Amino acid sequence: MATDFWASSHYKRWIVDRATLHRARADDLQYVDDHDYLNYFSIFFANVITKLGKKLNFRQRVIATAIIFFRRFYIKNAYCETDPFIVIAACCYVAGKAEESPIHIKNVVAESRLFFSQQPFGVKSFPADNSKLAEMEFYLVADLECDLTVFHPYRTLMALCRKESADESMAEAGEVGVGVDDGPRYWGMGEGRLELGDDALQITWSIINDTYRSDLCLLYPPHLLAITALYLTLVLHAPTRDLLQPKSTPTLPNDAHANPLRRSSRQASSASTLESKKPQDIIGFFAGLNVSMSLVATIAQEMISLYSAWEHYREDGDVGGTAHSAFRGSPYSSTTGRGSTKRTFSESGSGSGSRVGTPAEGSEDVGKMDGVGVVTPAMLVQVLTRMRENRVSDLAKSTHGRPVVVDKRLERTQAAG
Repeated sequence: MATDFWASSHYKRWIVDRATLHRARADDLQYVDDHDYLNYFSIFFANVITKLGKKLNFRQRVIATAIIFFRRFYIKNAYCETDPFIVIAACCYVAGKAEESPIHIKNVVAESRLFFSQQPFGVKSFPADNSKLAEMEFYLVADLECDLTVFHPYRTLMALCRKESADESMAEAGEVGVGVDDGPRYWGMGEGRLELGDDALQITWSIINDTYRSDLCLLYPPHLLAITALYLTLVLHAPTRDLLQPKSTPTLPNDAHANPLRRSSRQASSASTLESKKPQDIIGFFAGLNVSMSLVATIAQEMISLYSAWEHYREDGDVGGTAHSAFRGSPYSSTTGRGSTKRTFSESGSGSGSRVGTPAEGSEDVGKMDGVGVVTPAMLVQVLTRMRENRVSDLAKSTHGRPVVVDKRLERTQAAG
């Protein structure tokens, strides 16, 4: 793996702009009634990869890498021309290899067949032949241009919060610059660190997990996502913010001030403890980071927009590790009123909380979104199925009535089910 993020293929080839993402979805936009469906696909497929990754006993880093591979693949491909479910299985299989947590291909095929045969997916023809998944692996790696190096925000978060050991600080690629052993990290001056409690750290970790439900991981470097997650935790989450707010400093007994030369050792120890417990300088911490705070604010606004859209998405089952419902009480989040589910961080702090919601009656009817409706996985599967059917119909005939050559990848995925 590269020793510097700025010299890696991740930065040089896979940090893209919005125009690139818009071109990648140009074909899909022809087959949906509302472009917001494509945004919900991002949430839906990330949740699917997370669930399958947990069934394969993957660590969160491996799951995040699989999501990145999936998003990179669909920069060059369209949902309507491929089978996303076999692509998901291939992404998990390749991510396990890339992150040194390999899973035998037979296990991946078996778990994928069982998982995708259930509702709401209802995929009854997922290939049982291991060679089909192996073939998809080659297509995936080819579209990834063999760039399997992926950087994640988790290590930056651990470093900023003093949660890593000295050995770990050098073990993760991208945290130090080329030729720098003990010097400053590339995203800051290396002096200030926040001391967050375990609950606050879990909140920030969950926010980072949520960034993979959007295209932010393709648009911005990972260290900016980590800093933005810290920013959202400190600004929007009241319990964490209150812990770091300046409080009135307790005073020592009068006799201790009257004759400081005759203080007891217990009084001296109490005074030093009070000095060490003074509040942290949050503003100074962020000011000391060598990043654009206006860019961090932009990413934070995009995260809030993601949470606002997420209010309309309902999914049964345990996804875990998400943070969006923690900010429902904040003035920056939108509320849907009816049909919203309540979940606090006491339920999700361990990373095993669930977002259990009941789809609205009749919400599975595929139609134009009205802005207040509820989107469910079953609804998105129907949209995807219709997109693929319409695309096949368009490719099977041309304007002059003669059949046209169908894309080979489409033939393969159709044959696979």
